[in-house]
Amino acid sequence: MNALTRVLVVGLLSSCGAALAQTYPDRPLRWIVPWPPGGGADVLSRMLSGRLAEQLGQPVVIDNRGGAAGNIGAEAAARAPADGYTIAFAYSGTHSINPHIYTKMPFRESDFAPVIWLSMVPQVLVVNPSVPARTVKELVALARARPGEFTFGSSGNGAINHLTGELFNMRAGTKILHVPYKGGGPASIALISGEISMIFGEPATIVQQVKAGKLRAIAVTSASRARALPELPTLAEAGIADYEVTSWNGVLAPAATPREIINRLNSEFNRIVNSPDMQAKMLEFGFEPTGGTPERFGALIRDELAKWLPVVKAAGIRVE
Repeated sequence: MNALTRVLVVGLLSSCGAALAQTYPDRPLRWIVPWPPGGGADVLSRMLSGRLAEQLGQPVVIDNRGGAAGNIGAEAAARAPADGYTIAFAYSGTHSINPHIYTKMPFRESDFAPVIWLSMVPQVLVVNPSVPARTVKELVALARARPGEFTFGSSGNGAINHLTGELFNMRAGTKILHVPYKGGGPASIALISGEISMIFGEPATIVQQVKAGKLRAIAVTSASRARALPELPTLAEAGIADYEVTSWNGVLAPAATPREIINRLNSEFNRIVNSPDMQAKMLEFGFEPTGGTPERFGALIRDELAKWLPVVKAAGIRVE
C-alpha cells in the first residue's frame, strides 16, 4: 500500500467513524452486569442506566449474568458485537483478581476497551447481630478464642471480598471460615438470616439493613474513612496493621468498539457521575465517584492486576 492509498484509507475510516458517531445510538443498549440482582454492581448500574438512557435517547437494558465471580457475564460482553450496543459493568474482582486465581480464564483483558472508571468502593465489615462483638478488637478476640466457629460470606471464590476476608485472617491471626455465594446480594441475605456470621460487603448491599438494625457495621477496609459511613473506623485505625482494601467499578466495551463511540459513552458517563445530584446519590450508597478518561481506567486495571498477584499467591487460592 503506497502513501497515497494509506492516506485515503485513513480518511475513509475516519469519515465512517464520524458518521457512525453521529447516528449512534439508534436502538437500545444492553448493559451486561456480571452479578445477580441485589448486589452492589446491580444497584449502581440501575442507578446510572436511567440517566444514561435519557442522555442517549435510547433505552438501556440491564442484563444480569451472574456466576464464576463475574467471569460468565464478562465473557458474554467480550464476545458481543463491537458496535457500541453492548457494554459491561467492570468490577475489580473480575478484572484484577480472577486472572490470578482461575486456571482457565474465558476472556483476556485485551478483549475489552476501557470506557470509564465510575467509582471507588470501600468494603464494610458487617456482622449479624447475634455475634457478640461491637468492635474489631472484640471480634478478633472472639474469633481467636473460638477458631473455625465463625464464618464470612463473599460474592464468590476469589472475589475481592473473599480476599478481603482472607487478608483479615492473615493480619488478625484469626480462622474465620469462608462461605462463597453467587453475588453480594445472596451473601447479604445469608447474613441477615444468620446463615453466616459476617461479610466484608459493599455499602450498597448493606447500608439500609445497617440503618434498620438488621446488621451491625464495625469498620471499613479503606485507608481513610468512608464518606458514606464516616462514623466507622478503618480496620487500620481499629488495630489491624497494614490493612487496606478498596474495590472499584467501571464500564468496558468489546475491544473493537469504534473510538468515536467509546468517547461518546465516556462523555455521557462523566456528565452523569459529575452531576451534584448523582454524586450525592452514589455517596448515599457508598460509591465514591471518580470518572475520567478511558486511559485513566485502563491504567487502573493494569495497576490493580499487579497489586493483587502477591496477595493471591500468599492466600494460595486457585479455582478450576
